[in-house]
Amino acid sequence: MSKPLHAGIEAIGLLGPGLDDWEQARPVLAGLAAWHAAATRVPLPASLPPAERRRCGLATKTALAVAQQALKSAPQPGDRLASVFTSSGGDAVNCHEICAALASADRGISPTRFHNSVLNAPSGYWSISTGATAASTVLCAHDGSFAAGLLEALAQVQEDARPVLLLAYDTRYPEPLFGLRPIPDAFGVALLLTPAPRAAGIPRITLDPVTGLTDGPADTCADPHMEQLRGAIPAARSLPLLCALARGESRDITLDYLDGLRLRIGVEAG
Repeated sequence: MSKPLHAGIEAIGLLGPGLDDWEQARPVLAGLAAWHAAATRVPLPASLPPAERRRCGLATKTALAVAQQALKSAPQPGDRLASVFTSSGGDAVNCHEICAALASADRGISPTRFHNSVLNAPSGYWSISTGATAASTVLCAHDGSFAAGLLEALAQVQEDARPVLLLAYDTRYPEPLFGLRPIPDAFGVALLLTPAPRAAGIPRITLDPVTGLTDGPADTCADPHMEQLRGAIPAARSLPLLCALARGESRDITLDYLDGLRLRIGVEAG
C-alpha cells in the first residue's frame, strides 16, 4: 500500500444469534437495547429459483441473506456490483456431510454435495440470484477472514473506483468437527463500500498504509454477550466496527487479522 484506502459504507446487512437484521441489531450494538439469546434465524433465499433454493447450503443462505438486506438500501442494483466473499471455512454442514459419506460403507457423494463443497459456491449462487456479471473475489484466511476480506474490498474500491459488496459469513460445525472447530452458530455481515464522494449520513472508513497493520491488541466489545460472539465466530470479528457504526462514533478500530498482526482502520461517522 502506498496511499490511504478510503470507502464510504452505503449499506449494511447483518445476521447472527439474536440479531435478525441491521435495523433490529443496531440499537443492541449501540447499547440502547438488550440482546436476547436466540439461535440464528437464516431465511430461505427467495431471490434464488426454486431448484437452486433447494440445493444451496447454510453458508450460501447466510451470505445471500445479508446481501439482500444490504441491497434494500443500496443505490446500485445487485447485478452491477463487484463482490468479495470471505469465510473462515465455507459450508461447515456440507463439509460434515461429505466426511460422513466418505466414512460410510457406500462412500458415495452426491453432485449437490460436491458443488456446494467449493468455497466459491455462495458467489455462484449470488450470480444466479442477481444476474451479476461483475468480478467476484472469494477468499479465506481462517480466523482473520473478515479483516482479509475488508482489506481486499477496500483495495478494489480504491483501484477500480467502483462499489464493492463485502460478504463475510461462517456457520456452525456439527460434531465431531465441532470439537476441533467450535463455531457455535451462523453469522454473516455485508458492507457495501463505495468510492463516491462523501454524502450526509454515510460513514467512511480509512486504512492508512503506515498504521494500518499493527501488532497491537484488537478492540473488544463492551457488551459481554457481543464479546462472546466476537471471540466465538470468525465473521463476528467485525463486531467492533459494527458497534462503532451503530453508535455513530468516529475513532480508530483495530480488528483481529493474522497471528501477531491486526488491521487498524479509521471510522468517521456519517
